[in-house]
Amino acid sequence: MKSTIKNHPVLALVGNLCVVYLLFTLCRLVFLLTNWGLYADSMTWSHGLSLFAAGLIFDTTAILYTNAIVILMMLLPLHWKERKGYYKVVRWIYVICNSVAIWANLCDCVYFPYTGKRTTTSVFYEFANEGVGGMAKIMGEQFLSNWYLVLLAFALSWLLWKVFLPQCKEATNAKASWHYYITQTSALLLAIPFIIAGMRGGFTAAVRPITISNANQFVDRPAETGIVLNTPFSIYRTLSKKPLVTPDYMSDAEAEALYSPIHMPSDTVTFMPKNVVVLILESFSKQHFGYYNKTLRGGTYQGFTPFLDSLIANEAMTWEYSYANGRKSIEGMPSTLSSLPNYVEPLFLTPASLNRMSGLARELGEQKGYTTAFFHGAQNNSMGFQAFARATGFQRYYGRTEYNEDPNFHGDADFDGTWAIWDEEFLQFYAQQMSKMKQPFMTAVFTASSHTPFDLPERYKGIFPKGEKEIQEAIAYTDFALRRFFEEASKQPWYKNTLFVLTADHCSTHIDPYYKTSLGYFNVPIIFYAPGDSTLHGIDTQRVVEQIDIMPTVLGYLHYDKPYLAFGKDMLHATPEDTHALHWVPESSGYEFVKGGYALEFDGEQVTAAYRYRTDSTFTHNVIKSMPADTLNAMTREMKSVIQQYMNRMNNDRLVIEK
Repeated sequence: MKSTIKNHPVLALVGNLCVVYLLFTLCRLVFLLTNWGLYADSMTWSHGLSLFAAGLIFDTTAILYTNAIVILMMLLPLHWKERKGYYKVVRWIYVICNSVAIWANLCDCVYFPYTGKRTTTSVFYEFANEGVGGMAKIMGEQFLSNWYLVLLAFALSWLLWKVFLPQCKEATNAKASWHYYITQTSALLLAIPFIIAGMRGGFTAAVRPITISNANQFVDRPAETGIVLNTPFSIYRTLSKKPLVTPDYMSDAEAEALYSPIHMPSDTVTFMPKNVVVLILESFSKQHFGYYNKTLRGGTYQGFTPFLDSLIANEAMTWEYSYANGRKSIEGMPSTLSSLPNYVEPLFLTPASLNRMSGLARELGEQKGYTTAFFHGAQNNSMGFQAFARATGFQRYYGRTEYNEDPNFHGDADFDGTWAIWDEEFLQFYAQQMSKMKQPFMTAVFTASSHTPFDLPERYKGIFPKGEKEIQEAIAYTDFALRRFFEEASKQPWYKNTLFVLTADHCSTHIDPYYKTSLGYFNVPIIFYAPGDSTLHGIDTQRVVEQIDIMPTVLGYLHYDKPYLAFGKDMLHATPEDTHALHWVPESSGYEFVKGGYALEFDGEQVTAAYRYRTDSTFTHNVIKSMPADTLNAMTREMKSVIQQYMNRMNNDRLVIEK
């Protein structure tokens, strides 16, 4: 009976994978012990166990990818796979693939202290110029100085060989039967969804495949991500990502003279401890607003945001030339809340996502004692938002789990069936939770209902205008939900002492020609509203602003008196001549720089086009040849300075100022 169990393909596969889990955990323990000096001051038994438990999530993904061929070969519903020779091949694949993974984990026990991060594919670029001889010398030296890890690696590889199942001594005499094929086929079909979910990090469509940035969700400081992650996972998740290469456009001194992301307090005005509430609206591009499109289609365009239009026109401050820093939701969060743009690759998906980072939550929470919280009505680990929120200083996170636990609401009865809790209900929850917080507080919410499939609650179907695209009905619904939110918020004692900031995460459907240019694809609203503050009102038609300007503008408005790092500028106090917008354009694999009256297209080496975007909104005429040479040169140098400093700081973990 024992022999039958251990030789059964499905049970044998489970046993083999369990062995790999144990060895990954052993490698994590060796990693911790080898680098104990990095963690001794803050490590406790309970926290250590929580980090090891979190590590199983990332181990699952790495182990399933590493053993994909083994899993397939052992679950194939073919009777001839029972032969002794077949399993010899499987055994060799199993041992070789998992040995490479385990050796990689052990290598990072030594390499981690030098980098502060698990190894990613960037290591191949870092050592690309060493050559075979140089690499052999480096590896030889490390083998000799860390001989105990080398011995352990060989021992674990030998163990993989010895414990592999099934250990068939003879060719099987079992006969093929319909029962065998049904059982084996069923096992394969049942395994597929679990394998896919394990590789992605979750079952639901709302869960983005986990990346290295998700480790931030479980740690108290960046160095602890080395315990949670494993090296194979870090390599798998960065295989298709371009490395962030630091260009050498000019000397560091020249770059810093042209532009600096370091912000120093410039006045002695007393800090104003107002609450800060940031609303990031899914896909709310300017295309859908009536206020920003008064002359569109001969002045007949009404838009789908009557509440926000009224708020801007009567009580808020906004900017005519305001842009997103990215084209995805995961790019909107860092830009809006931490003043970190996204060039080449989304920050969430790069090794730089494990850098120490600041943001509104950390600056106000740690330096000014604010209560900070992030809200998103989707599953708690959706899109990596929870991990990013924790990494940038948010003390609390409220997602679908917390919403369902609140007896004042209807839990999953308010779930849209795909992504998240309906915006109306979740924004009401948001307002009520803020009323329970100690002031001053800084919170942010990310809405979800204006996302595909653009469904609406049954009671609202047919109520809102449909527009030319499906999304516009959903935009109108979320605008209504925002009206209800502000009605509820206005009843709360904290309302009059609050600065509200509204923007979109990125643009969405593009209908009119103005919004179909490379610049139009980044056209999002930025709205500041402080009830009772008449100075924060109107539309600025001169400054060029972008999402990364939100953080320094908020801190400037509050008269924040500490130095901090932000790639944006204060939209209220910077002169129009000192404002600009810079974003990465995926279609052209280049940059677009907007300043003054010109928008430049830059391929990383040279400017390829220039447009007078204020008068040529559809980018019809390339004026690079007639553009003043001194203006072109000045804009090009400033743009290069920003890019160079961004890449330098990302690659060298220099995104915070030590206070």
